[in-house]
Amino acid sequence: MKNLKIAIQKSGRLNEKSVQLLKNCGLDFENYKSSLITTVNNFSLEILFLRDDDIPGYVAQGIADLGIVGENVIDESQAEVTYLQRLGFGKCTLKIAIPKDSEIQDLKDLNGKSIATSYPVILQQFLDEYQIQADIQGISGSVEIAPGLGLSDAICDIVSTGGTLKSNGLKPFADVRRSEAILIGREGLEEDPILCELLQRIQSVLRAKETKYVVLNVEKINLPQITEVLHGVKSPTVVPLAEEGWVAVHTVITEDDFWGKINTLKAAGAQGIVVMPIEKIIL
Repeated sequence: MKNLKIAIQKSGRLNEKSVQLLKNCGLDFENYKSSLITTVNNFSLEILFLRDDDIPGYVAQGIADLGIVGENVIDESQAEVTYLQRLGFGKCTLKIAIPKDSEIQDLKDLNGKSIATSYPVILQQFLDEYQIQADIQGISGSVEIAPGLGLSDAICDIVSTGGTLKSNGLKPFADVRRSEAILIGREGLEEDPILCELLQRIQSVLRAKETKYVVLNVEKINLPQITEVLHGVKSPTVVPLAEEGWVAVHTVITEDDFWGKINTLKAAGAQGIVVMPIEKIIL
């Protein structure tokens, strides 16, 4: 069976989590830091390590079958690729930022202004949506220094924490679009059996990341109240304890849901609550 090729970022903010995701899927590969390509030992897959800007184009051209890349990079490239799975990491926002002492107060104040960005395509779409006529200065590298050098009145760049903006005397002004890491594929690949297997593994890892395995003890008389709160994947597993009249309840629940229900569970008589991570969930 022919190997599929997946392209991921060689270095940068998505590299580590992309590698970890693939390893969590049970894929065995080595030397990814010193090579541009490596073969997975136990799966029909080869991994290409590329600049993130190149990944959508490689996938669209069929040089790579799959890619993990930021949504912002896909949109900026305008490459014809298929979205296969949102991955939940690499979340950030493309924002317009202005100097702290700027007189710009409203979007309409951007008319006639100069905006420096590495994302001219996305920015132009945003400006067109709000019927704003601004001068887009397409630059690469350290966009945030442009206003300080007198190159622009504002910038449009990826913001994660906002620390870089603050250190350069800038403040967030407007959100242009949100982004996260996406698994993309070349067109026509959706029914490939290797892809289907890989997607199943990825989805099982993502489901597990969002959920916890919960075990608690409760008096049998209070069991109906507990099972009403905890539904799990299907329904809780109930196991009798050595102490007469007590049972242990086992279930799987999303972490957010658990913290929202913890007080209700305790009020219903739950004791000895243990919360454990889950490696994978296969439905």
